[in-house]
Amino acid sequence: QVQLQESGPGLVKPSQTLSLTCTVSGGSITTIPYYWSWIRQPPGKELEWMGAIGWSGSTVYSPSLKSRTSISRDTSKNQFTLQLSSVTPEDTAVYYCARGVSSASSYYANRNGSWGQGTQVTVSS
Repeated sequence: QVQLQESGPGLVKPSQTLSLTCTVSGGSITTIPYYWSWIRQPPGKELEWMGAIGWSGSTVYSPSLKSRTSISRDTSKNQFTLQLSSVTPEDTAVYYCARGVSSASSYYANRNGSWGQGTQVTVSS
């Protein structure tokens, strides 16, 4: 029974960096063969997989967000984090963390895997 919980500021100003943390319980983020992903859903739009960090610590990102996205982890806390730089109002969305066995965007677009409840992040001045 793995559980994931997103946390972080709900409001970020344009040009700043969005930082979120996913706290995992009931399972280790170093367990093979899992990927630990960040996914977002802007209002009125489809789910968008952003990137993931694997059990070994390797990372993979969506091509559209790679230049602004960084995913890292703290194994001692069983947490992984998202940093999205240079945000604009277009980055306003519900942000989810998830565990899955794939790093393919289509896998998460169909809501496969185990998901957190999501957290609303608004980019506004």
